[in-house]
Amino acid sequence: MKTSKKDFIVEAEEIIESVNNSLLDLQGGFNPETLNSVFRGIHTLKGLSGLFGLKGITDLSHTLESLLDDLRLGRLELTDDVINFVFSNIDILKNIISQVSEEKQIDDVSDTIKEIESFRKASDTKSNDISLEGFRISPSILNVLSNYEEHRLKTNIKEGNGLYLIKAIFNLTEFAPGLEALNSNLKNLGELIATLPISEGISGGSIGFKLLLGSPMNTDDITSKVGTADIEIISQPKKAVESKLSPLTSMPKEVSLKSLTNTVRVDIEKLDRILDTISELVLAKGAVIRIGQELAESVGFISLTLDVHKISQTLDRKLAELQEYLLDLRMVPFSQIFTRLVQVIRRYSREAGKEIDIEIYGEDTRIDKQLAEEIIDPLIHLIRNAIDHGIEPKDKRLILGKKERGAVTLKAFPEGNKVVIIVQDDGAGLDTDKILRKAIERQMVPENQALERKEIFDLIFIPGLSTKTEVSEVSGRGVGMDIVKEKITSLGGFVDVESEHGKGTTFNLTLPITLAIIKALIIQAASDRFAVPLTSVAETFFVEREKIQTIEGREVIERRGEMLPLLRVADVFKLEESPNDECFAVVVGFGSRRLGLLVDNLLEQTEVVIRPLGECLKNIRGLGGAAEIGRHEIVLVLDVENMMEEAFTRNKVSRAAFNA
Repeated sequence: MKTSKKDFIVEAEEIIESVNNSLLDLQGGFNPETLNSVFRGIHTLKGLSGLFGLKGITDLSHTLESLLDDLRLGRLELTDDVINFVFSNIDILKNIISQVSEEKQIDDVSDTIKEIESFRKASDTKSNDISLEGFRISPSILNVLSNYEEHRLKTNIKEGNGLYLIKAIFNLTEFAPGLEALNSNLKNLGELIATLPISEGISGGSIGFKLLLGSPMNTDDITSKVGTADIEIISQPKKAVESKLSPLTSMPKEVSLKSLTNTVRVDIEKLDRILDTISELVLAKGAVIRIGQELAESVGFISLTLDVHKISQTLDRKLAELQEYLLDLRMVPFSQIFTRLVQVIRRYSREAGKEIDIEIYGEDTRIDKQLAEEIIDPLIHLIRNAIDHGIEPKDKRLILGKKERGAVTLKAFPEGNKVVIIVQDDGAGLDTDKILRKAIERQMVPENQALERKEIFDLIFIPGLSTKTEVSEVSGRGVGMDIVKEKITSLGGFVDVESEHGKGTTFNLTLPITLAIIKALIIQAASDRFAVPLTSVAETFFVEREKIQTIEGREVIERRGEMLPLLRVADVFKLEESPNDECFAVVVGFGSRRLGLLVDNLLEQTEVVIRPLGECLKNIRGLGGAAEIGRHEIVLVLDVENMMEEAFTRNKVSRAAFNA
């Protein structure tokens, strides 16, 4: 079976993710099985990379494997420093895998390998020097135990656990499920140290095993749970505990040759190609519906018209189902993102010398795989700034009456056809006076301009603005927040910030659940048509132009007792505005950041696939892409966040002129 390099990349990424998850579990407390899974993962990666001649990955994996083996054998104590060191080298492995994926030159790992070897030598080592004399263990068993199994045997003795040798015999044709069930049951009773095949006293057609178990339970408990009396007691536990597990009542009698799972791995690019085909079918569906309407208008509801109508309904329903199934395939849980972010938080907190607790909510919330990958960098920027700018040092927090450990909270939850991600800290919060003073110093805003609290918060997204007096390894260079907003906006989302000085800051990111097929509202401004993603639309309403007011140079209209700022779409793109006395407002945004887009008409809601703009159009403010509708008609998609920025910027300029 031929394995491609792409398959290796996928497999390697899954291994790295699994290893990282296991390392996070180890930070909560030592577990030999978890440590073993880390070791097996790196061992597998070593073997896979060797098949493809990726020497850098192979050599680094081998050296890491040796370090992990020291931990498994008790030569090296598992501490937070050791785990963090392993984390950092896993990150190096991940970077090299990324280089392979992008077909770049692989970094030289010789210095990294030397660093790992030096770490092994310099770290405190220990060993189990417990003698096995006095324990009734057959030399035939001791002689076949691996170093790791012998170490775990001594560890169980040191911890005061009892040692039990359990004999099990199975029919040769169906031993696999029986042994698997027995192993699983024993792992719930203690630590399964070794599983050893035996041949003496075994009749033809059978196979036997001896299983060495370390457990704090007494013999009676072990016997009742295992369901066999053939148990040899090597040593009794110093302190027995009661088990609440139910006994193993039966073993499977039949062996199935079927796979244990019914899943397949699918390349995301293949899903994208299917999505492109569906988008073409969506256009074809629209054409069928239109033909049906034209037939009804020209010849009435004859049998042919009704047939076309039925076909269009069936096509519409089945395409909707197909689209739903495909989008579901593209969805991944937020746990995949949050696991990586937890590692980032731990690393940055170490670099900043701060102790931070992490709270996570909504790991099961699902999001499009492509979108999940795109938002990683913005979230890292937010976390980095929260740790460096937000969370105060321990001594300062104690003076302020806060807990000595800072807190960073990550939340994700669905909201209609959108998903909301929250990054929150309990740090110093945003200092509006300081932000405004820095903006004035850098001539980003006029000195005499009066800004509302929310507008001052928005200044942090201006490139180059930083209130940090010193540059650190974590942040303070005045870059990052502008990147966050730019990226979220390009994904069709919004960024909102709330902060209270001295209590903390909260960033709310609102994003579409998928970047694939989306619903859009087709609007008309002058003689041109545009698409507005429905994820951005809060409501629409009819407007009488005479009710539009101008306050401080900005057009507004009263809506539910509040003044809603307005922006004429025709003005943005220098189009000739309709002379009609009536128009429509499309309200976009959320919370206090809402804007009414004035348009001449609302045409329809439809499904579109947004395509990127060409070189000549991609830098035009207010445009986020293009989509095909109707009879192969191309409409431009509005960049709502950009247009809101445009409107609020105009407002600031007008207000500054008014005040002057």
